[in-house]
Amino acid sequence: MPQPRPPESGLASKEIVMSSDRRRFLGRGARLAAALSLPCGTWPASTLAAPPAAGPLRRALPGGHDTLPVIGMGTSNTFNVGTERAERAPLAEVLALLLQTPGSVIDTAPSYGSAQGVTGDLLRDANARGKVFLATKISSPAGGAAQAQWTQSLRDLHSDTVDLLQVHNLIDWRDNLRFARQLKDQGKTRHVGITHYREDAHEALAQIVRSERLDFVQLNYSLAERNAERALLPLCQERGVAVLVNRPFQDGRLFRAVKDRPLPPWASEIDCASWGQIFLKFIISHPAVTAAIPATSKPRNMQDNLGAGLGRMPDARQRERIAALLAA
Repeated sequence: MPQPRPPESGLASKEIVMSSDRRRFLGRGARLAAALSLPCGTWPASTLAAPPAAGPLRRALPGGHDTLPVIGMGTSNTFNVGTERAERAPLAEVLALLLQTPGSVIDTAPSYGSAQGVTGDLLRDANARGKVFLATKISSPAGGAAQAQWTQSLRDLHSDTVDLLQVHNLIDWRDNLRFARQLKDQGKTRHVGITHYREDAHEALAQIVRSERLDFVQLNYSLAERNAERALLPLCQERGVAVLVNRPFQDGRLFRAVKDRPLPPWASEIDCASWGQIFLKFIISHPAVTAAIPATSKPRNMQDNLGAGLGRMPDARQRERIAALLAA
């Protein structure tokens, strides 16, 4: 029977079907992810054709010395569960896998149902707040509602600060961005940014990047949605703005497009063990992208996603070859 795949950060969506090739190559993907816990220089010879000199790929944040692993995690829909232990146990495993790579992004929002509170509870239970780059959002109208929401976010997350506070989907973005900057000045957040999950918002995002000083932009970008390549990604790179990518699998469309297709024989050239890793490596190999944040509630998918941050990345020629797969 086909195995499910996770929905993406940025939209609530159902678990999606994983291709038979993804299942077939999952064993190798698990070995790749297992290597996350090994110190540099101790990679198993069978893990990669050409073992990397260091651990998972990290990208520098503009304007500083900090770096982020290129694979993080979203929580939309997947962490929207109740308080029962059986509901939360798989999520604790997912988080434990993410924590193997220090400083990974975990992105949530107060508008994701219970996800923000579940994220905070699991981080508290694992004593792991300081081990992640914690991002949340303002998703209320500006003014008293946004201020009250921020107060509740800190309660949910069991933290006095976050690493990144984003204006969600450009809601009252001028006033809410001003509020976020005030919180940054107070030391409540290290970075501020804006988000959206649709291509028809890219021009608005680009206009804000041109007119405002931002630390981060979160946007949708995938093999099936490449509009960001035209102007927004180059603009962020030019302006020194870090980029988080949501919807990396376009809510499952990519997996449906390759269902029952074997992996291309050249997948091993970029150390990919699954279609999901091919899709993610296409994203994170773009020089403007800081990190992709796929969401999942399944440990096996978290392992596979993390494997995309390991090994060789596609060059320009290989990116074109990947793009041709979907066109075919």
